[in-house]
Amino acid sequence: MASEPAEHRFESRGQTDHGSAGLLRRSEFNGHTSHPELAPLPASLWRPIRRSDLELGLKDKLLFWTMVAAMHAVSLLPDFILYRLGVLAGDLVYRYDHRHVRIGMKNLSLAFPEKSEAERARILRESYRNLGRTGAEYTRLGGFFWRRLNQRVSYSNFEGWLRLQRKYRGKGILVLTAHFGNFELLPSAHAMHGYQIALVHHTQRFLAGDALMTFIRERAGVEIIRKHSAARAVLRGLRHGELIGIPFDQNAKRSEATWVPFFGEPAATITGLARVARIAAAPVMPVFIVRQANMRSHKIEIFDEVPQQRTADADADWHENTARFVRAVEEIVRKYPEQFLWIHRRYRTRPRGMPPVYDG
Repeated sequence: MASEPAEHRFESRGQTDHGSAGLLRRSEFNGHTSHPELAPLPASLWRPIRRSDLELGLKDKLLFWTMVAAMHAVSLLPDFILYRLGVLAGDLVYRYDHRHVRIGMKNLSLAFPEKSEAERARILRESYRNLGRTGAEYTRLGGFFWRRLNQRVSYSNFEGWLRLQRKYRGKGILVLTAHFGNFELLPSAHAMHGYQIALVHHTQRFLAGDALMTFIRERAGVEIIRKHSAARAVLRGLRHGELIGIPFDQNAKRSEATWVPFFGEPAATITGLARVARIAAAPVMPVFIVRQANMRSHKIEIFDEVPQQRTADADADWHENTARFVRAVEEIVRKYPEQFLWIHRRYRTRPRGMPPVYDG
């Protein structure tokens, strides 16, 4: 059921009242990169992934295989050329994609009112370049030599995940993540490191493109859970001790939303993650992939589980825990704003009586 608070007095923008350390914490973390010798699951514990049930018509099938062939052909280019093309594409789109640039600048003005217009424009331009580099890496991931990307991904606080597994032995873990860094590489790299993971995915209208994403993810070992049947599949996976990734930075429909602060502005957010976590008594662990200074390597940042409120008032718990999950996303975005997807209309669904954020 939708939940609209009677008042919308959220924290002042740029401030939180949850302690200077925030929600993103690492127990016994010394601040250095943690990249232990990874111990993949034994082959006997791997199960074949459940393949997606997406069905394509003849036209979409032809388009899908054309895109697969084109991606493989482009992936024959050396990486230094792919990256340069990606940055060039990011710059060109930033220059001519006026509609999304306006959306991005509006979002940034809400998130960072203290920054100058020039600084917000710089952040948005770098965000487009990050998307361009991500596109170059996605071409590699979907084409030839795709396993080499695994060598560019390391972990920070990998022990945090192992500790959580021991704490909730036999239970699954909900991975809270976002469209941040190279978000497509996060589940794929984790699967290529030898750990099975499933990803909740909203089927796109462009079915051939959706099939391409599914092909690339499943080839790397990522299982796709379609959003229209996600609740039951996620609960089943958690009962079997599986790792379930849920992107948590998108606008929600009014019928599915509760409004919680994201950079101080009410953001319509699904309560599904909080509901599933409560039903399954499952931990929610924030995990994000951060592009490093050389722009080609990545670090998977693993944080401690988000503390969840569990009282007799389920509605209040869903709202509070959803706010905590969104706060975790905000904290990583504040640290690396250039790596976030700012061009999404995050505040599109407004509480009743509040004016729209975006034009048109």
